[in-house]
Amino acid sequence: MKKKFGILTLALCLMLGAVGCSNNSSSSSSLNASSAASSSGDSSEKVELNISAAASLQEAMVELEKEFKNINPDVKLTVNLGSSGSLMQQIQEGAPCDLFISAGAKQMDTLVEDGTVEKDAVKTLLTNDLVLVAAKGEKVDSLDALKTDDVEKIAIGDPESVPAGKYAKEVLDNTKLYDNVKDKLVLAKDVKEVLSWVQKGNADVGFVYLSDATGVDDVDVVLTTDANSHSEIAYPVAVLKDSKQAKVAQQFEDFLLSDTAQNILEKHGFNKVK
Repeated sequence: MKKKFGILTLALCLMLGAVGCSNNSSSSSSLNASSAASSSGDSSEKVELNISAAASLQEAMVELEKEFKNINPDVKLTVNLGSSGSLMQQIQEGAPCDLFISAGAKQMDTLVEDGTVEKDAVKTLLTNDLVLVAAKGEKVDSLDALKTDDVEKIAIGDPESVPAGKYAKEVLDNTKLYDNVKDKLVLAKDVKEVLSWVQKGNADVGFVYLSDATGVDDVDVVLTTDANSHSEIAYPVAVLKDSKQAKVAQQFEDFLLSDTAQNILEKHGFNKVK
């Protein structure tokens, strides 16, 4: 009888042990599944893309960023706006930048020369027109009017660092006006400052891009400068050679060259790439 009881006890222990192992295995599998799910949930990390762009792109970039986020919600765009010359210098000094959009070839060419950008990586994003703007009510209807006493201050971007200022000086040189008006010139840090000075009455007129004057109610576009009076106004774009987010930066560049982005740029006064 004791022998039979011993056998039954042993069988019962084995059964309980099997149930315990089964529960442990189930618990382990459940933990592994939970861990995998948690890991999967953390795998979608935000990618930060640093963009350095000419100040004249300010309004357009707001809409471009919104449209790009609809396509790539996991990409955070950090946009640094300023004069092309200042942005170029910041990049040379190590400021974080994955993609550069300049308002002039000179600044991009400099980065190509120092090895920051591959020459073959540079593309033309858009073109623009240079216009003369005046505050509402100003009696200015031609470039020759700049020589008259009606105009005391002419705002342009600093030609050394602001492409729009360089183009403006070319216009004044090529129309033989520079010597007559050079004492009236006030130099701004970027094209947006030129527009602001005219809006606030700190300058009678100013040379800005057509895109800057588009949709602005408190200034008049007096004239569009002759394309032959200045260098071609083209905005080059390129992904920096040492970008840590080169793949995503290239995706953003491709987006900028797409019909969707080009239509947005055109709406803001820029010209599409031909």
